[in-house]
Amino acid sequence: MGKFSTIIKSSILAGICIGIAGFGFLALGGVVGAVMFAFGLITVVCYKLKLYTGTAGFIEKGQVGDLLLILVGNIIGCLLVALLARVSPMPLQEAAQKILAGRLAIGPVRAGLLAIGCGFLMTTAVTFARRNQWLPLLFAVPMFILCGFPHCIADAFYYLTVPFSFIKENLGSVLILYVCLVIGNFIGCNLYRFIMIGEEKV
Repeated sequence: MGKFSTIIKSSILAGICIGIAGFGFLALGGVVGAVMFAFGLITVVCYKLKLYTGTAGFIEKGQVGDLLLILVGNIIGCLLVALLARVSPMPLQEAAQKILAGRLAIGPVRAGLLAIGCGFLMTTAVTFARRNQWLPLLFAVPMFILCGFPHCIADAFYYLTVPFSFIKENLGSVLILYVCLVIGNFIGCNLYRFIMIGEEKV
């Protein structure tokens, strides 16, 4: 129970950090919003919180259950911030719906493939940040946003912010899309390990 409690609390806090970063992106948009989003990952790494995309590239065998728990906790944290977004006077719901509509337009397979790019960038950024080298993180976060590489936790915040009517009309498609993003991020987070099998760690 102690391990479960620690993971869920840490992952909820990580979800809140990413949700706040997503809130800022929806409010500001563009390059400025993409750069400000880096706050989320910087906070997660500094506090050593459990974030799906910051953990997936480092898990060992037998830790898949922990990773799924982290994903659930992250989504709960995003939900808490999404509730704030829903009462904001800013047009955040419209901005979030535009993002989701764009993902649905390209389809789950292509969105999932693009999510590989985000996972790769996240593992790279976190690896450097753990060595107190923060510049790659500051570049990687705006890069995945501006390149349109979906981040499954950021997207969880966006989807939970979208008007309920839009989600209700597209629920099945959104769920399939989200699963593809989670898988795509996982593959990207582990590209180094998949390609460098049997090699010494860098």
